Amino acid sequence: MVFSREGRVVAREYAEHRQIYPQPGWVEHDPAEIWAKTQEVVQAALAGGNIAAQDILGLGITNQRETTVVWQRSAGEPLCNAIVWQDTRTRDLCQQLIADGLEEMVRARTGLPISTYFSGPKLRWMLDHVPGLRRKAQRGQALFGNIDTWLIWNLTGGPQGGVHVTDVTNGSRTMLMNLQTLDWDQELLELLEIPREMLPRIRPSSEVYGTTTKEGPLGVAIPVAGDLGDQQGALVGQACYTPGQAKNTYGTGSFLLLNTGSEIVPSPSGLLTTVAYATEPGKATYALEGSIAITGAAVQWLRDNLGLIQSAAETEEIANSVKDAGGIYFVPAFSGLFAPYWDMMARGAIVGLTRYITRAHLVRATLESICYQTKDVLEAMEADSGIKLRALKVDGGATVNNFLMQLQADILGVEVVRPVVEETTALGSAYMAGLATGLWRDFDELRANWALDRVFKPQWDEERRAVGYAGWKRAVERARGWVEER
Repeated sequence: MVFSREGRVVAREYAEHRQIYPQPGWVEHDPAEIWAKTQEVVQAALAGGNIAAQDILGLGITNQRETTVVWQRSAGEPLCNAIVWQDTRTRDLCQQLIADGLEEMVRARTGLPISTYFSGPKLRWMLDHVPGLRRKAQRGQALFGNIDTWLIWNLTGGPQGGVHVTDVTNGSRTMLMNLQTLDWDQELLELLEIPREMLPRIRPSSEVYGTTTKEGPLGVAIPVAGDLGDQQGALVGQACYTPGQAKNTYGTGSFLLLNTGSEIVPSPSGLLTTVAYATEPGKATYALEGSIAITGAAVQWLRDNLGLIQSAAETEEIANSVKDAGGIYFVPAFSGLFAPYWDMMARGAIVGLTRYITRAHLVRATLESICYQTKDVLEAMEADSGIKLRALKVDGGATVNNFLMQLQADILGVEVVRPVVEETTALGSAYMAGLATGLWRDFDELRANWALDRVFKPQWDEERRAVGYAGWKRAVERARGWVEER
C-alpha cells in the first residue's frame, strides 16, 4: 500500500498466498512464496498508481508477528516452511515447560503466557526436527526471524549484505525478549536451547535499518525505515498514542490493544503485556493485548472447507436474512482458545443444533462468535486496566461488513468507530517509516490525519445483551479441554 503525506491510500495491490495444512493443528507458509508475492505487489502497486519508485520516501513493514522463519545466510533459501502463529504442534513442549513450573517466570519477563502461539517454541521445534538446522545455527549459518525480519533482510540485499533486524514489537512476540531490557533474555534462550547467533538485532519500530537494492522490486535505494507487528501497526495507524486508547483489528484473528504508555501492566485476567511501539532505542510504549486466534479465519472455513459461501462479502446479506442465530453458538477454537482463556486443549464446537437451523443461522453464528470473543477480551481488559471503554476503534478487512459492526456495538454496548482508512496496519508501519525519514515531525501530525467514516451505536437492551452473552459463555465451556492430555 502506498500512502500520501495526509495518510490517504494512493495505490494498493493484493495477492493471496497458500495456506499449508500438513497435519491437523499444523499451519505453514512458504517464505519464498511470500517474498515472491511481496515483490509482485510492490511493483504492481507502483505501476497501478503510476508512481515512480524514486518518489517513495520510505518503506515500512507490517507482518503476522509470530510466524516463524529460518533460512540459510549464504544462499538465502528457507530451510523449511514457516510455522504460522496459529500452529499448535508445540503443544507438548509448552505443556512440559508449564509442568516444570516456568510459566510465572516467563510471564514476568516477557509479558506472555507459555503458549503454542509464540515464535520461541516454534523455533525450538525447528531446531529439534529440521535436519542439520541446529548445527547450522550454532555456526552462524542459519538465521531466524518473523516475517518482518525475512522481508527486511531480502529487501536490503539478502545474501549480499542484507540487514538482519527486527523491531521491539515483533521481538516482544517471541517469548524470548525481556520487556524491561528490550533485548533477548539469555536465560530464556538457554531454557529453550536457542543459539543467540541466529537471532536478529532488536531495534526501535521507527529507524532507518538499511536501503533497498537496485536488484530488488523497487530498483532504487529507498530507506527501509519502519517495522511494526500488524496489531501494533493498527494501534499506530488508529492514532492511539494516549494511554487508555484502544483499537480492535478484524483479520484472520482479532486483536484488541490498549495503550498503557510507559507502564508495563501485568495482566491477571489472561491478556498479554506487549510493546506497542518504540521510536528511540531503550524506550518503548507498552500495551495490553487480547489475542483471538480465529475470527476471519472462521469465515474462510465456511468458504473453503464447507462451501457454504462463495465469498466473505456474502455473509452480510445472509446473516441479515434471519432475526437471530436460531439458538446456536459457534465457538471456533480450531487452534485452542487464546485470550482470556489460554486453553491449548480447546477445540471448535457448534452447540444448540436443531432441525430448524439453516445455512443462514450458521453464517450469523459465525459473525456472532467474532463479536462475543471480542467481548470476552474487552471485559478482561477493563478489569486489568481499570478503564471503562466508551468507544472502540475498529479496523481490518471485516470492518466493511456493516452488519458485523452493528452486531459488535450491540453485543458490547459501546459505540464502534470505523475510520476512513480501514487497513490501518499498513498505515501504522508507513507512519513509522515517515517519522524516521522526516515526512512527519511528530505524533500530533499523525493524529491530524485520522478521519472518521462511521459510528455504530448499540441498539440492544441490557437484557438481550446479557442473555446472549450468558449463552456464549456456556458454549465456550463445552469447547474447553476437548483434547485429552497425553
